[in-house]
Amino acid sequence: MNKPDRRLVIVVRADPVICGHSGEARNLAEVALTRGFTDVRLLTWPIGVLQAAGLPLKPLDRLLPYSEGITVERPEAVGDYRVPDGRHQAGLTGRLVELLAEPIPTVCLSMYLVPHQTVVVDAVNAARAAGLQPDVRTIAKAVGSDVTNVIRQCLREGRFGAATVLFTTFLANDEVVAVSEYTRDEIIASALEVDAACGTTFADQCRERVTVSYPPIDSSAYLDLDSQAVDAALAERGLERDGYILFLSRVARAKGIYDLVIAYGQMRSRDNVKLVIAGNGPALEHVQAMAKEDDRIVFLTDVDDEEKPLLMRGCAAYALPTKPEPDFVETFGIALVEKMLAGGGPVITTLTGGTGEAVGDTAIIVEPGDIAGLAEALDQAVLEMTADEKTEMAERALKKAMTFDRAAVFDDLFPPRLD
Repeated sequence: MNKPDRRLVIVVRADPVICGHSGEARNLAEVALTRGFTDVRLLTWPIGVLQAAGLPLKPLDRLLPYSEGITVERPEAVGDYRVPDGRHQAGLTGRLVELLAEPIPTVCLSMYLVPHQTVVVDAVNAARAAGLQPDVRTIAKAVGSDVTNVIRQCLREGRFGAATVLFTTFLANDEVVAVSEYTRDEIIASALEVDAACGTTFADQCRERVTVSYPPIDSSAYLDLDSQAVDAALAERGLERDGYILFLSRVARAKGIYDLVIAYGQMRSRDNVKLVIAGNGPALEHVQAMAKEDDRIVFLTDVDDEEKPLLMRGCAAYALPTKPEPDFVETFGIALVEKMLAGGGPVITTLTGGTGEAVGDTAIIVEPGDIAGLAEALDQAVLEMTADEKTEMAERALKKAMTFDRAAVFDDLFPPRLD
Protein backbone atom coordinates (compact mmCIF):
# COMPACT_ATOMS: atom_id res chain seq x y z
CA MET A 1 0.00 0.00 0.00
CA ASN A 2 1.33 3.42 -0.97
CA LYS A 3 1.98 5.87 1.82
CA PRO A 4 -0.68 8.64 1.82
CA ASP A 5 0.58 12.09 0.91
CA ARG A 6 -2.36 14.16 2.19
CA ARG A 7 -4.72 13.37 5.07
CA LEU A 8 -8.04 14.74 6.33
CA VAL A 9 -9.13 13.88 9.87
CA ILE A 10 -12.67 14.79 10.97
CA VAL A 11 -13.40 14.51 14.69
CA VAL A 12 -17.16 14.18 15.01
CA ARG A 13 -20.12 12.19 16.32
CA ALA A 14 -20.33 10.06 13.18
CA ASP A 15 -22.81 7.38 12.11
CA PRO A 16 -24.87 5.76 13.47
CA VAL A 17 -25.92 8.97 15.26
CA ILE A 18 -29.06 10.51 13.74
CA CYS A 19 -27.71 13.99 13.35
CA GLY A 20 -27.32 16.18 10.31
CA HIS A 21 -23.74 16.84 11.23
CA SER A 22 -22.79 13.15 11.09
CA GLY A 23 -24.07 13.36 7.53
CA GLU A 24 -21.95 16.46 6.99
CA ALA A 25 -18.87 14.51 8.03
CA ARG A 26 -19.70 11.68 5.64
CA ASN A 27 -20.23 14.08 2.74
CA LEU A 28 -17.02 16.02 3.35
CA ALA A 29 -15.11 12.74 3.62
CA GLU A 30 -16.49 11.46 0.32
CA VAL A 31 -15.65 14.66 -1.56
CA ALA A 32 -12.16 14.74 -0.02
CA LEU A 33 -11.29 11.57 -1.94
CA THR A 34 -11.91 13.46 -5.18
CA ARG A 35 -9.90 16.51 -4.13
CA GLY A 36 -6.44 15.10 -3.57
CA PHE A 37 -6.76 13.68 -0.05
CA THR A 38 -5.39 10.14 -0.17
CA ASP A 39 -6.28 9.22 3.41
CA VAL A 40 -9.50 10.30 5.12
CA ARG A 41 -10.30 9.43 8.73
CA LEU A 42 -13.42 9.92 10.82
CA LEU A 43 -12.37 9.88 14.45
CA THR A 44 -15.42 9.13 16.56
CA TRP A 45 -16.89 7.27 19.51
CA PRO A 46 -17.38 3.53 20.15
CA ILE A 47 -20.87 2.28 19.36
CA GLY A 48 -21.49 1.30 22.98
CA VAL A 49 -20.71 4.80 24.19
CA LEU A 50 -23.18 6.32 21.71
CA GLN A 51 -25.85 3.84 22.78
CA ALA A 52 -25.25 4.53 26.47
CA ALA A 53 -25.55 8.28 25.86
CA GLY A 54 -29.15 7.84 24.73
CA LEU A 55 -28.53 9.45 21.34
CA PRO A 56 -31.00 8.57 18.56
CA LEU A 57 -29.24 6.04 16.33
CA LYS A 58 -29.81 4.57 12.87
CA PRO A 59 -30.32 0.81 12.49
CA LEU A 60 -26.81 -0.63 12.78
CA ASP A 61 -27.41 -3.29 10.14
CA ARG A 62 -28.38 -0.76 7.47
CA LEU A 63 -25.67 1.87 7.59
CA LEU A 64 -24.45 2.92 4.17
CA PRO A 65 -20.81 1.96 3.65
CA TYR A 66 -18.13 4.59 3.17
CA SER A 67 -16.01 4.64 0.03
CA GLU A 68 -12.64 2.92 0.00
CA GLY A 69 -10.10 5.36 1.35
CA ILE A 70 -12.29 6.49 4.26
CA THR A 71 -11.50 4.91 7.63
CA VAL A 72 -13.83 5.22 10.61
CA GLU A 73 -11.88 4.90 13.86
CA ARG A 74 -13.52 4.41 17.27
CA PRO A 75 -10.68 4.43 19.82
CA GLU A 76 -11.36 2.63 23.08
CA ALA A 77 -11.15 4.37 26.44
CA VAL A 78 -7.86 5.06 28.18
CA GLY A 79 -7.85 4.16 31.87
CA ASP A 80 -10.43 2.33 33.98
CA TYR A 81 -13.36 3.02 36.26
CA ARG A 82 -11.30 5.36 38.43
CA VAL A 83 -11.48 7.89 35.59
CA PRO A 84 -15.28 8.30 35.51
CA ASP A 85 -15.30 10.71 32.58
CA GLY A 86 -12.80 11.69 29.94
CA ARG A 87 -11.48 8.18 29.28
CA HIS A 88 -12.88 8.05 25.77
CA GLN A 89 -11.83 11.61 25.06
CA ALA A 90 -8.31 10.61 26.06
CA GLY A 91 -8.55 7.73 23.60
CA LEU A 92 -9.54 10.08 20.76
CA THR A 93 -6.81 12.57 21.63
CA GLY A 94 -4.14 9.90 21.90
CA ARG A 95 -5.07 8.38 18.56
CA LEU A 96 -4.94 11.78 16.88
CA VAL A 97 -1.45 12.37 18.30
CA GLU A 98 -0.39 9.07 16.70
CA LEU A 99 -1.74 10.21 13.33
CA LEU A 100 -0.03 13.60 13.66
CA ALA A 101 3.26 11.86 14.41
CA GLU A 102 3.30 10.54 10.84
CA PRO A 103 5.00 12.94 8.37
CA ILE A 104 1.83 13.49 6.33
CA PRO A 105 0.35 16.94 5.61
CA THR A 106 -2.94 16.89 7.54
CA VAL A 107 -6.08 18.94 7.93
CA CYS A 108 -8.04 18.36 11.16
CA LEU A 109 -11.69 19.42 11.24
CA SER A 110 -13.65 19.29 14.50
CA MET A 111 -17.45 19.36 14.29
CA TYR A 112 -19.68 19.86 17.32
CA LEU A 113 -17.12 21.70 19.39
CA VAL A 114 -17.64 20.01 22.76
CA PRO A 115 -15.52 18.01 23.14
CA HIS A 116 -14.15 17.55 19.64
CA GLN A 117 -12.32 20.87 19.32
CA THR A 118 -10.59 20.10 22.63
CA VAL A 119 -9.43 16.76 21.21
CA VAL A 120 -7.87 18.50 18.20
CA VAL A 121 -6.26 21.40 20.07
CA ASP A 122 -4.89 19.14 22.82
CA ALA A 123 -3.53 16.64 20.31
CA VAL A 124 -1.78 19.32 18.24
CA ASN A 125 -0.31 20.94 21.34
CA ALA A 126 0.87 17.59 22.67
CA ALA A 127 2.45 16.63 19.34
CA ARG A 128 4.30 19.94 19.12
CA ALA A 129 5.41 19.81 22.76
CA ALA A 130 6.81 16.34 22.11
CA GLY A 131 8.90 17.70 19.23
CA LEU A 132 6.98 15.83 16.54
CA GLN A 133 6.54 18.93 14.33
CA PRO A 134 3.21 17.93 12.76
CA ASP A 135 2.32 19.47 9.40
CA VAL A 136 -1.27 20.28 10.35
CA ARG A 137 -3.97 22.89 9.79
CA THR A 138 -6.96 22.91 12.15
CA ILE A 139 -10.53 23.99 11.47
CA ALA A 140 -13.26 24.15 14.11
CA LYS A 141 -16.87 24.21 12.93
CA ALA A 142 -19.59 25.34 15.32
CA VAL A 143 -22.67 23.40 14.27
CA GLY A 144 -25.32 25.27 16.21
CA SER A 145 -25.96 23.15 19.28
CA ASP A 146 -22.55 24.27 20.48
CA VAL A 147 -24.17 27.66 21.02
CA THR A 148 -27.79 26.83 21.78
CA ASN A 149 -26.98 23.92 24.10
CA VAL A 150 -23.50 24.38 25.57
CA ILE A 151 -22.67 28.10 25.57
CA ARG A 152 -26.20 29.23 26.36
CA GLN A 153 -26.36 26.89 29.33
CA CYS A 154 -23.09 28.33 30.63
CA LEU A 155 -24.49 31.83 30.31
CA ARG A 156 -27.86 30.98 31.91
CA GLU A 157 -26.11 29.44 34.89
CA GLY A 158 -23.43 32.12 35.19
CA ARG A 159 -20.67 29.60 34.47
CA PHE A 160 -18.45 32.00 32.59
CA GLY A 161 -15.34 29.94 33.25
CA ALA A 162 -16.66 27.10 31.11
CA ALA A 163 -17.71 29.53 28.38
CA THR A 164 -14.26 31.13 28.49
CA VAL A 165 -12.61 27.74 28.00
CA LEU A 166 -14.88 27.00 25.03
CA PHE A 167 -14.14 30.31 23.29
CA THR A 168 -10.41 30.12 24.02
CA THR A 169 -10.21 26.63 22.55
CA PHE A 170 -12.38 27.59 19.56
CA LEU A 171 -10.17 30.54 18.69
CA ALA A 172 -7.00 28.46 19.14
CA ASN A 173 -7.78 26.77 15.81
CA ASP A 174 -6.26 28.04 12.57
CA GLU A 175 -9.73 28.60 11.09
CA VAL A 176 -13.13 28.95 12.78
CA VAL A 177 -16.43 28.57 10.96
CA ALA A 178 -20.15 28.46 11.75
CA VAL A 179 -22.84 26.35 10.11
CA SER A 180 -25.02 29.37 9.26
CA GLU A 181 -25.19 33.15 9.51
CA TYR A 182 -27.63 32.68 12.39
CA THR A 183 -25.06 30.57 14.23
CA ARG A 184 -22.32 33.13 13.58
CA ASP A 185 -24.53 35.87 14.99
CA GLU A 186 -25.29 33.75 18.07
CA ILE A 187 -21.59 33.07 18.62
CA ILE A 188 -20.84 36.79 18.58
CA ALA A 189 -23.80 37.59 20.86
CA SER A 190 -22.66 34.94 23.33
CA ALA A 191 -19.09 36.23 23.18
CA LEU A 192 -20.34 39.71 24.02
CA GLU A 193 -21.96 38.36 27.20
CA VAL A 194 -18.77 36.59 28.22
CA ASP A 195 -16.76 39.73 27.48
CA ALA A 196 -19.09 41.82 29.66
CA ALA A 197 -18.70 39.40 32.56
CA CYS A 198 -15.00 38.61 32.25
CA GLY A 199 -13.37 41.53 30.46
CA THR A 200 -12.33 39.33 27.55
CA THR A 201 -12.27 40.30 23.85
CA PHE A 202 -13.86 37.22 22.30
CA ALA A 203 -16.56 39.11 20.40
CA ASP A 204 -14.11 41.21 18.38
CA GLN A 205 -12.07 38.12 17.56
CA CYS A 206 -15.19 36.23 16.47
CA ARG A 207 -16.41 39.10 14.29
CA GLU A 208 -13.05 39.18 12.55
CA ARG A 209 -12.43 35.46 12.18
CA VAL A 210 -15.65 33.41 12.09
CA THR A 211 -16.86 32.62 8.57
CA VAL A 212 -19.87 30.59 7.42
CA SER A 213 -19.74 27.13 5.87
CA TYR A 214 -23.19 25.68 5.21
CA PRO A 215 -23.84 21.94 5.60
CA PRO A 216 -22.61 19.86 2.63
CA ILE A 217 -25.37 17.67 1.22
CA ASP A 218 -25.08 14.77 -1.22
CA SER A 219 -27.53 15.96 -3.84
CA SER A 220 -27.01 12.81 -5.93
CA ALA A 221 -28.81 10.75 -3.25
CA TYR A 222 -32.00 12.80 -3.76
CA LEU A 223 -32.07 13.60 -7.47
CA ASP A 224 -33.52 11.52 -10.30
CA LEU A 225 -35.20 9.02 -8.00
CA ASP A 226 -36.55 5.92 -9.70
CA SER A 227 -40.36 6.16 -9.80
CA GLN A 228 -40.80 2.43 -9.32
CA ALA A 229 -38.48 2.47 -6.31
CA VAL A 230 -40.57 5.23 -4.76
CA ASP A 231 -43.80 3.30 -5.30
CA ALA A 232 -42.27 0.10 -3.97
CA ALA A 233 -40.99 1.80 -0.81
CA LEU A 234 -44.38 3.37 -0.17
CA ALA A 235 -46.24 0.11 -0.77
CA GLU A 236 -43.94 -1.64 1.71
CA ARG A 237 -45.06 0.89 4.33
CA GLY A 238 -48.74 0.83 3.36
CA LEU A 239 -48.56 4.35 1.92
CA GLU A 240 -49.57 5.99 -1.36
CA ARG A 241 -48.16 8.96 -3.26
CA ASP A 242 -49.56 12.26 -2.01
CA GLY A 243 -51.40 10.28 0.66
CA TYR A 244 -49.46 11.43 3.70
CA ILE A 245 -47.88 14.37 5.48
CA LEU A 246 -44.25 13.55 6.36
CA PHE A 247 -42.30 14.52 9.45
CA LEU A 248 -38.80 13.05 9.13
CA SER A 249 -36.43 14.37 11.75
CA ARG A 250 -35.40 13.92 15.37
CA VAL A 251 -38.57 13.47 17.39
CA ALA A 252 -38.18 16.28 19.91
CA ARG A 253 -40.26 19.17 21.24
CA ALA A 254 -38.05 21.76 19.54
CA LYS A 255 -38.79 20.20 16.16
CA GLY A 256 -42.47 21.10 16.65
CA ILE A 257 -43.67 17.51 16.78
CA TYR A 258 -46.34 18.18 19.42
CA ASP A 259 -47.68 21.13 17.44
CA LEU A 260 -47.80 18.98 14.32
CA VAL A 261 -49.77 16.16 15.95
CA ILE A 262 -52.31 18.63 17.37
CA ALA A 263 -52.55 20.49 14.04
CA TYR A 264 -53.13 17.21 12.21
CA GLY A 265 -56.16 16.62 14.41
CA GLN A 266 -57.55 20.01 13.34
CA MET A 267 -56.96 19.65 9.59
CA ARG A 268 -59.92 19.74 7.22
CA SER A 269 -58.01 17.32 5.02
CA ARG A 270 -56.98 14.77 7.66
CA ASP A 271 -59.22 12.14 6.04
CA ASN A 272 -57.27 12.64 2.79
CA VAL A 273 -53.80 12.11 4.23
CA LYS A 274 -52.07 10.15 6.97
CA LEU A 275 -49.42 11.69 9.20
CA VAL A 276 -46.12 9.80 9.03
CA ILE A 277 -43.67 10.47 11.86
CA ALA A 278 -40.31 9.04 10.84
CA GLY A 279 -37.42 9.13 13.28
CA ASN A 280 -36.32 8.64 16.85
CA GLY A 281 -35.71 11.04 19.70
CA PRO A 282 -36.48 11.97 23.28
CA ALA A 283 -40.17 12.75 22.67
CA LEU A 284 -40.96 9.61 20.68
CA GLU A 285 -42.61 7.54 23.42
CA HIS A 286 -44.68 10.49 24.65
CA VAL A 287 -45.87 11.33 21.14
CA GLN A 288 -46.72 7.68 20.49
CA ALA A 289 -48.82 7.62 23.65
CA MET A 290 -50.44 10.89 22.66
CA ALA A 291 -51.45 9.44 19.26
CA LYS A 292 -52.32 5.89 20.31
CA GLU A 293 -56.04 6.33 19.55
CA ASP A 294 -55.41 7.72 16.06
CA ASP A 295 -54.77 4.96 13.54
CA ARG A 296 -54.01 7.52 10.82
CA ILE A 297 -50.78 8.55 12.52
CA VAL A 298 -47.99 6.19 11.46
CA PHE A 299 -44.66 5.89 13.27
CA LEU A 300 -41.54 4.70 11.42
CA THR A 301 -38.48 4.27 13.65
CA ASP A 302 -36.29 2.29 11.27
CA VAL A 303 -35.97 4.50 8.17
CA ASP A 304 -32.48 4.25 6.69
CA ASP A 305 -30.59 6.58 4.39
CA GLU A 306 -31.75 4.78 1.24
CA GLU A 307 -35.44 4.93 2.12
CA LYS A 308 -35.42 8.54 3.33
CA PRO A 309 -35.44 10.29 -0.09
CA LEU A 310 -38.13 7.90 -1.36
CA LEU A 311 -40.45 8.82 1.49
CA MET A 312 -39.72 12.49 0.90
CA ARG A 313 -40.48 12.22 -2.81
CA GLY A 314 -43.86 10.58 -2.28
CA CYS A 315 -45.35 12.85 0.39
CA ALA A 316 -48.13 15.40 -0.06
CA ALA A 317 -46.16 17.82 2.11
CA TYR A 318 -43.15 17.76 4.41
CA ALA A 319 -43.65 19.50 7.75
CA LEU A 320 -40.92 20.63 10.13
CA PRO A 321 -42.60 23.25 12.39
CA THR A 322 -39.47 23.79 14.45
CA LYS A 323 -39.61 26.24 17.36
CA PRO A 324 -37.02 27.77 19.69
CA GLU A 325 -36.48 25.99 23.00
CA PRO A 326 -33.96 26.83 25.76
CA ASP A 327 -31.75 23.87 24.86
CA PHE A 328 -32.16 23.86 21.06
CA VAL A 329 -32.78 26.19 18.14
CA GLU A 330 -32.76 24.94 14.54
CA THR A 331 -29.57 26.55 13.31
CA PHE A 332 -29.96 25.50 9.66
CA GLY A 333 -32.29 22.62 8.80
CA ILE A 334 -30.46 19.97 6.79
CA ALA A 335 -33.58 17.82 6.40
CA LEU A 336 -35.35 20.77 4.77
CA VAL A 337 -32.74 20.94 2.02
CA GLU A 338 -32.78 17.17 1.55
CA LYS A 339 -36.54 17.36 1.02
CA MET A 340 -36.12 20.25 -1.43
CA LEU A 341 -33.74 18.08 -3.44
CA ALA A 342 -36.03 15.04 -3.40
CA GLY A 343 -39.09 16.83 -4.76
CA GLY A 344 -42.62 15.81 -3.85
CA GLY A 345 -45.06 18.06 -2.03
CA PRO A 346 -44.11 21.46 -0.59
CA VAL A 347 -42.05 22.11 2.52
CA ILE A 348 -43.89 23.65 5.47
CA THR A 349 -41.68 25.14 8.18
CA THR A 350 -41.03 28.15 10.38
CA LEU A 351 -38.45 30.92 10.30
CA THR A 352 -36.68 29.69 13.40
CA GLY A 353 -32.93 30.17 13.73
CA GLY A 354 -31.30 29.47 10.37
CA THR A 355 -34.16 27.75 8.55
CA GLY A 356 -34.72 30.82 6.37
CA GLU A 357 -31.16 30.43 5.09
CA ALA A 358 -31.99 26.85 4.12
CA VAL A 359 -35.34 27.36 2.37
CA GLY A 360 -35.18 30.97 1.13
CA ASP A 361 -38.55 31.82 -0.47
CA THR A 362 -39.31 28.23 -1.52
CA ALA A 363 -41.44 26.98 1.40
CA ILE A 364 -44.79 27.64 3.08
CA ILE A 365 -43.93 29.53 6.26
CA VAL A 366 -45.91 29.48 9.51
CA GLU A 367 -45.25 31.18 12.83
CA PRO A 368 -43.49 28.99 15.42
CA GLY A 369 -46.06 27.56 17.81
CA ASP A 370 -49.07 28.66 15.71
CA ILE A 371 -51.02 25.40 15.63
CA ALA A 372 -54.04 26.81 13.82
CA GLY A 373 -51.77 28.39 11.21
CA LEU A 374 -49.94 25.10 10.79
CA ALA A 375 -53.21 23.24 10.19
CA GLU A 376 -54.18 25.89 7.60
CA ALA A 377 -50.82 25.53 5.84
CA LEU A 378 -51.18 21.75 5.71
CA ASP A 379 -54.68 22.07 4.28
CA GLN A 380 -53.39 24.58 1.73
CA ALA A 381 -50.79 22.08 0.54
CA VAL A 382 -53.26 19.17 0.37
CA LEU A 383 -56.47 20.84 -0.83
CA GLU A 384 -55.70 24.16 -2.45
CA MET A 385 -52.39 24.16 -4.29
CA THR A 386 -52.63 23.28 -7.96
CA ALA A 387 -50.26 20.89 -9.67
CA ASP A 388 -48.65 23.82 -11.51
CA GLU A 389 -48.13 25.73 -8.25
CA LYS A 390 -46.50 22.71 -6.65
CA THR A 391 -44.26 22.19 -9.68
CA GLU A 392 -43.16 25.84 -9.71
CA MET A 393 -42.39 25.77 -5.99
CA ALA A 394 -40.49 22.47 -6.32
CA GLU A 395 -38.35 23.88 -9.16
CA ARG A 396 -37.39 26.94 -7.12
CA ALA A 397 -36.70 24.74 -4.10
CA LEU A 398 -34.41 22.48 -6.12
CA LYS A 399 -32.42 25.44 -7.46
CA LYS A 400 -31.97 26.78 -3.93
CA ALA A 401 -31.04 23.38 -2.50
CA MET A 402 -28.33 22.78 -5.11
CA THR A 403 -26.32 25.68 -3.66
CA PHE A 404 -25.61 23.37 -0.71
CA ASP A 405 -24.25 20.50 -2.79
CA ARG A 406 -21.37 18.87 -0.98
CA ALA A 407 -18.77 19.48 -3.68
CA ALA A 408 -19.36 23.25 -3.71
CA VAL A 409 -19.36 23.44 0.10
CA PHE A 410 -16.18 21.35 0.31
CA ASP A 411 -14.30 23.50 -2.16
CA ASP A 412 -15.24 26.63 -0.23
CA LEU A 413 -14.14 25.13 3.10
CA PHE A 414 -10.98 23.47 1.74
CA PRO A 415 -9.72 25.63 -1.13
CA PRO A 416 -7.15 23.96 -3.38
CA ARG A 417 -3.52 24.21 -2.34
CA LEU A 418 -1.39 26.73 -4.16
CA ASP A 419 1.67 24.50 -4.29
